[in-house]
Amino acid sequence: MHQSAVPIRPRSAFRPVVLATVLVGIAALVATSLGVPSEATGRHRPFPLDLERAGIPQIREALAARRISSEELVQAYLERIRTLNTNGPGLNAVRVVARDALAQAKRADQERGKGRAKGPMHGIPVLIKDNIDLSGLPTTAGAMALENSYPAKDAFLVTRLKAAGAIILGKTNLTEFANFTTNGMPSGYSGLGGQVLNPYDVSQTPSGSSSGSGSAAAAALATVTIGTETSGSILSPSAANSLVGVKPTVGLVSRTGVVPIAASQDTAGPMTRTVYDAAALLSALTGIDPEDPVTETSAGVVGTDYTRALSTTALRGKRIGVASNPTGNQGVLFTEALDVLRARGATVVPVTVNTGGLPPSILTYEFKRDLNAYLARLPRNAPMETLDDVVKWNLAHVDEGTVKFGQTQLAASNEVDLTDPVAKAAYESNRDTGIAGARERIDSTLAAENLDAIVFVGSGSAGIGARAQYPSVAVPIGYDPANGRPVGMSFLGTAYTEAQLLAFAYDYEQASLKWRPPSQVNPSLFRCADFGDRDPSCAP
Repeated sequence: MHQSAVPIRPRSAFRPVVLATVLVGIAALVATSLGVPSEATGRHRPFPLDLERAGIPQIREALAARRISSEELVQAYLERIRTLNTNGPGLNAVRVVARDALAQAKRADQERGKGRAKGPMHGIPVLIKDNIDLSGLPTTAGAMALENSYPAKDAFLVTRLKAAGAIILGKTNLTEFANFTTNGMPSGYSGLGGQVLNPYDVSQTPSGSSSGSGSAAAAALATVTIGTETSGSILSPSAANSLVGVKPTVGLVSRTGVVPIAASQDTAGPMTRTVYDAAALLSALTGIDPEDPVTETSAGVVGTDYTRALSTTALRGKRIGVASNPTGNQGVLFTEALDVLRARGATVVPVTVNTGGLPPSILTYEFKRDLNAYLARLPRNAPMETLDDVVKWNLAHVDEGTVKFGQTQLAASNEVDLTDPVAKAAYESNRDTGIAGARERIDSTLAAENLDAIVFVGSGSAGIGARAQYPSVAVPIGYDPANGRPVGMSFLGTAYTEAQLLAFAYDYEQASLKWRPPSQVNPSLFRCADFGDRDPSCAP
């Protein structure tokens, strides 16, 4: 049986209308499943927490003190989704909401009432990217071809979240097939879900491919979100949406039940508004998965509570390499961030990390193999069995908008034949030398200057970090004074140094206090959002 769900932007309704059109599905949820909002979540009395700023610690405290319940919290987030995602700014970040979200919340409240809270994530609403399997909902990767593709069971990382007591609120939109459909497609666009908008500046890219997770986290449509990355798809939207993003070491988080691009580089990770929230969420995601053998390499850190590593003295006595030299307003903000690192006791060392000239990408080689393996796990009635099926279905339905920007990357990967000895040898050479070369460049830089980490402006660590399979943590460093657009920086380290990188990011975050919510940076977008106190000059 497939779980009933509320699509935020049904395909049949989306095609002929503009992005800001009011969508009936989520309104129906509020009307039929939720009824009239309660006093705790509606317009008669303000909700006790400022959800735009509240993170896991504040919500956990309010739940423990019974100032709110998880059920009321879920209702409040659903109202924010209706107001900001569906109506109002029309962020289009959330693709589907699970009808059992309130039932999950009620169970969490009951467990808490019986003293059975499962940890920091208990009763906390999480949105996951729509390339991650959740039993009862389709996993679409934003593709119309997979609109009715239901998995047999939850992804391993979802089982970890549920074991930690998290509430899976729904799924976020994304760049279709994690931005591996074609060249030149806008970040945040999918044929099924439409275009995600950046709440800090809707004229700018939300970045991809975890664009929906980025926009949703920034606009507080859930407490925290999950993204996935092959090369920049967590770090880049985190920088664009003023978030903390964690791209883990490949192997720390299971990929079972996640629509892939390339097993050599794929991973899922947190996208949050604070470092603490990212650490708490990452703690819940880890675990050795027998179906994903690479997770065995994480045995030494599985079970780590990353929140315990956070410290406001983490940077003291550390040596941090600086691999970026931006100019203009971005350069000013980056320089200010480096000054904070120094003020916290770190020694800042200029370094050069050669991020170019590595062997050709292996994504085209691995995508067909890995997607076919994912599709083979689905139930027998799954609509697609192979990448070839997807390519042909898209062509047969092109008049319905399947591939508005083309499918050059899907087609190129579909032509790959790894049973051909020549192709296989080229692939394996590019894979192995690419990983080894990227690691050598990072490790030799760290060793030569006795560094504890390397910082880059924005998501500058993404490409080489992805090839090396190494972790990065992105953190906001401010907003361009000329236009309010977010700027971030990322800490890069060697394998399984997430605890240290999070600690550095936390020390910086707590000293700089740079983060601002989008409604403060970009107030005009939110002025007419219907939270009960709309400006009377707003259009009806």
